[in-house]
Amino acid sequence: MLLHLWWRGRADPAYRKRWSERFGMVPSRPGGRRRWRERFGVVPDRASRAPLIWIHSVSVGETLAAIPLIKELAARHPRWQWLVTTTTPTGSQSVHDALEPILNGRLLHYYLPFDLPECLMPFMRALRPNILVTMETELWPNLLAACAGRGIPAVLVNGRLSTKSAKGYGRISRLSRDMFSHLTKVVAQYPADAARFVELGMPKEKVVAAGSIKFDLHIGAGLVSEAQALSHQWRGSRRRPVLLAASTHAGEDEVVLDAYKLLREQFPDLLLVLVPRHPIRFDGVARMCRERKLNVARRSDGVAPAATDQVLLGDTMGELLRFYGACDVAFVGGSLVPVGGHNMIEPAAWGVPVVCGPYLHNFSVVSDLLKEAGGLAVVDSAEQMAQQVGAWLADDDSRAAAGSRAREVAAQNTGALARTVREVEAVMQG
Repeated sequence: MLLHLWWRGRADPAYRKRWSERFGMVPSRPGGRRRWRERFGVVPDRASRAPLIWIHSVSVGETLAAIPLIKELAARHPRWQWLVTTTTPTGSQSVHDALEPILNGRLLHYYLPFDLPECLMPFMRALRPNILVTMETELWPNLLAACAGRGIPAVLVNGRLSTKSAKGYGRISRLSRDMFSHLTKVVAQYPADAARFVELGMPKEKVVAAGSIKFDLHIGAGLVSEAQALSHQWRGSRRRPVLLAASTHAGEDEVVLDAYKLLREQFPDLLLVLVPRHPIRFDGVARMCRERKLNVARRSDGVAPAATDQVLLGDTMGELLRFYGACDVAFVGGSLVPVGGHNMIEPAAWGVPVVCGPYLHNFSVVSDLLKEAGGLAVVDSAEQMAQQVGAWLADDDSRAAAGSRAREVAAQNTGALARTVREVEAVMQG
C-alpha cells in the first residue's frame, strides 16, 4: 500500500503526504485535546456530546454531490459536527474549498483509512461518529462491518448500481450479502438501482429510490454573473463560438482535438476550452496541444485567451460549473472511454446542449432522459463529434431548442435532495 501511494506520488506529490491518516492515526475527539478545540472552536465536553456525521465521498465528483446534502443538513441541524473523508488529494482540496467556509469550524477532514480492521478501528475509536453516510458506489466491506460492530448506522445515498456491477457482486454472493446486511438504509437513485440492491440481498424495506441529488443544482445570480463575465472574456470583440470539453480522460483529448481540427474548417474562430478530469494530466495535455501546432492559454495564468489562442486549458479546480454557463456546446468526458461518463446534468441545467460518447453506464437513466428529449447527442468518433457540434453551432435556433429541452429535463427531476435529507434524518432519529 505504501508503494502504491509512493508510485501515485510521482505524478501528484500530495499522495506522499498525510500517510498516518490512511492507517487510521488521527487525534481523539473527546476530552481536552487542544487540536480538537482549535478545529471545532467549542469546549471539549460540548464537542463530545455533539453528534458527528461522517460523510465519505471518494473524490471530486462524489464530493460535489455531497455538498448540497451537507449544506441542507447543516442548516437544519446547527449542532451537528461533520467528518468528511475522501481517498484522493483532489477530493481533499474540494472538501476544504467548498465546506470550510460553510461549516464555520464544524468540519473535520481526513483521508479514509485503508479498508482493514487494524486501520479502521483506531480511527473510529478516536472520532466516535454517530452515523456513516457514504456516497453513490462506495461500499467497503470492512468499513461497513466495523460500523455494524460499533452500532453505527450506515446509509448509502445517491446510490447507483449498474448491471455490470451487480453481476460482479453476484459472483461473490455470500460475501456481498454479508456486506449489504451491514447497511441500515440504501437511498438509491432510480427504481432500477433499487431493484438491483434488493436482488443482491438488501431487504426491500431498507431500500428506497429518491432520484439523483445531482439534479438539485442551484444556479444563483452570482454564478450567472460570473459565467457571463467568462463568456465575454473568452469570446472577445469577435464573439467567438466556444466548445467546452469537460472532464476528459486519456484517450479522449486526442478525439476532441481531431474534432476541433475539423470544426475549424467551418468555424475558424472557434475556441476550445479543454478541461482534463485529473490535475496530473494538465501539463501533458498542454504539450499534446502544442505538438499539434495549437496556441494554448492556461486558465491558471489568470489572463483572457488572446484572439490568436485556439485552446484554453482549464487547469484550475472548482470552476467547471461556471464554465458550462459560458460555452455554446459541451462535450462531457469519461464517455468515449469505458469510464462510464461524468455529470451531464450541469450543462443541461444551464440550457447547454450536450455531446457524449457511448460509455454512459454511470449516468444511464440521466443520459436516456436527455437523449429522449433531444438535449444530448451520442457520438463515437471525431467525425461524428465535429458533425454534431458543427450542426448546433451553425444553427442558433436548433442549438437553443436542444439546450432548452436539456434544461427542462434538469428542472423536471429535482426533489431528490429533500427526500434524501428526510431519509438521513430518519436514521439519525431512529
